[in-house]
Amino acid sequence: MPSTAHVAIHASQFPDNVRRDLLESLRTRQVNHKFHYDSVKQTQKWLALHKAYSPSRMEADCAMTYDLSFEGAAARIESPQVHVIGLGCGGGQKDARALELLQRNGKRVAYTPSDVSVAMVLVARQAASSVVAENECHPLVCDLLTADDLSQGLAERVDPAKIRLITFFGMIPNFEPQLILPRLAGLLRRGDYLLFSANLAPGDDYAEGVNRILPQYDNTLTRDWLMTFLLQLGVEKTDGKLRFTVETDPTGSGLKRVAAHFHFTKPRKIQVEEEHFDFRSGESIRLFFSYRYAPDRVRALLCEHRLEVLDRWITASEEEGVFLCRKR
Repeated sequence: MPSTAHVAIHASQFPDNVRRDLLESLRTRQVNHKFHYDSVKQTQKWLALHKAYSPSRMEADCAMTYDLSFEGAAARIESPQVHVIGLGCGGGQKDARALELLQRNGKRVAYTPSDVSVAMVLVARQAASSVVAENECHPLVCDLLTADDLSQGLAERVDPAKIRLITFFGMIPNFEPQLILPRLAGLLRRGDYLLFSANLAPGDDYAEGVNRILPQYDNTLTRDWLMTFLLQLGVEKTDGKLRFTVETDPTGSGLKRVAAHFHFTKPRKIQVEEEHFDFRSGESIRLFFSYRYAPDRVRALLCEHRLEVLDRWITASEEEGVFLCRKR
């Protein structure tokens, strides 16, 4: 591997914009999920959590489900050249496997790992290094939700002769669907393919299925990862308690999500440069939420945004699904 890496950083992750988003998180008492990946320390904690609890890392069936989706995408893509764009690439393990299977199917591959964290895109770049040539890997740091010109930016980075396969793995749970899906649909061009994964509620009873998966979140590694955000701002663990609950989507979609709130039992002042925020005893701040879906709900939501599901693969546990889509 070369001793240096070229990473493009979009204006959405320039310091002034990150500061604006941080202040808004504290002002509204609703933390933007990107701040849980902001530092190298947080990235390492998330990677450890992912390794310990992610079905794709822990369950052979889940890993096989993703492989089947990669093979399904490779079979449909006729072009000999494919550029994989990993939106919210995380550690890049799934993208690297997709690139490997595409290459095995005779495709020449290029890769753009994209995330809000510099550390994450570098980890993803490393994961794909055995498959993608250095000059065909183009790491991009950006905030998907606020980068209004991302479509143009991606178009400038991708050879128009290459078919684009956009991956969106493990991301939809942490976004309000009515905000992220229009943006995702807007990024897809005619001819692009989208591999989209969703966390599912297992079983026929949706509400019971969401309650069943709660222990996957309410555990020591997740608590340690989420609390890092507050601790770095000067909050003490003894200032309150972190609680996980299942709640109904406040927008009225009927979806349910797991949410984590830190409830203050002592007053605490948080200072960010000249701004300060007072948290009184009895107040709370939402650190995290994760939506759970059912396969038919995923299809219906995608359809609302002109994203046609060509095929889908569901794990045996019914806790994760991958959907291959194109824009109608």
